[in-house]
Amino acid sequence: MTSTLRLAEELIARPSITPRDEGCQSLIATRLARLGFVCETMESGPADFRVTNLWARLGTGQRPTLVFAGHTDVVPTGPFEAWTSDPFVPSHRDGKLFGRGSSDMKTSIAAMVVACEEFLTAHPVPAIDIAFLLTSDEEGPALDGTVIVCNALKQRGERLDWCIVGEPTSVERTGDMIKNGRRGTLSGKLTVKGVQGHIAYPHLARNPIHLAAPALAELTRTVWDNGNDFFPPTSWQVSNIHGGTGASNVIPGNVVIDFNFRFSTESTPEGLQKRLTELLQSHGLQPGTDFDLHWTLGGRPFLTPPGTLVEAVRAAVLAETGIETTLSTTGGTSDGRFIAQVCEQVIELGPPNATIHKIDEHVALADIEPLKNIYRRTLEHLAARASA
Repeated sequence: MTSTLRLAEELIARPSITPRDEGCQSLIATRLARLGFVCETMESGPADFRVTNLWARLGTGQRPTLVFAGHTDVVPTGPFEAWTSDPFVPSHRDGKLFGRGSSDMKTSIAAMVVACEEFLTAHPVPAIDIAFLLTSDEEGPALDGTVIVCNALKQRGERLDWCIVGEPTSVERTGDMIKNGRRGTLSGKLTVKGVQGHIAYPHLARNPIHLAAPALAELTRTVWDNGNDFFPPTSWQVSNIHGGTGASNVIPGNVVIDFNFRFSTESTPEGLQKRLTELLQSHGLQPGTDFDLHWTLGGRPFLTPPGTLVEAVRAAVLAETGIETTLSTTGGTSDGRFIAQVCEQVIELGPPNATIHKIDEHVALADIEPLKNIYRRTLEHLAARASA
């Protein structure tokens, strides 16, 4: 039982379903305080959805700073009876650690903490500052979590140079893939207005589904951009369409279409909004009169090109595992989108992600210590560079 595994199990045993933290951050803060970290809890959100955030820093902010970031909350378990063992009682089977959050992302947090303990034991006066940013609102709406801390740091003018987010990014083995960016997400709710009527008398009604169909067909064919060396082309997808009363003989009065852009750094939210609105107008639909459109920007894209942090992590992965890691920007969004607003270099690195959010979520025991060592080696590399 290594120190990393022991701490991971302590965290998994706490049922911290969004937005509850269940004392995870307090446990971590206690360990960090022993190392000299100054720990600050920032709570946010309404009484029925109170979010706990931890900001901990070792150093005065006058030196380059590496931030370890992550979340202590987990998604709901699903039916307990579907799990082979209690999701909040860590268990070992077939060389794997089972439990909700084992992969996403309590093992990463444990590895980060122990990596710092080992690094500071060997380097009690490091050439860099180290910080932790943890939230209990990553799996939820993400309105009162990392974004709140980042806004506070920005107002204070606190310096952040590099950040590692412990999201599960690997595929087969820890370290085989890191995320050096993520696409932006922009959602829209389009309501096309018609006139309800009897389906046998279409001349007395105006079918909004028919009005929307030509525009929808063109939207599915539209090339929004061609991507770049790091990002695939921007995509547009419909997630829901709702229209009608449920009766087969009634033309609906309106149709509501939910859609989403996952966009690269080649596009902007403002540009995408403008192009989509113009496309609707080209099909004879006028804003306000024929349609209403409401937008939600979930996050802008971010990208960390190869540089100090990417090279430090690549070197750490290679030294620990022998793997030449792959850079990727695929997948969904993460809290990296908020941190990138206050930190120039952000990457994500964690264990394999094949079982995240699933029944019987697990992480291979053989992946745990290498992850901790990669984090520690990255600290060593950055500290050595800063002192050179």
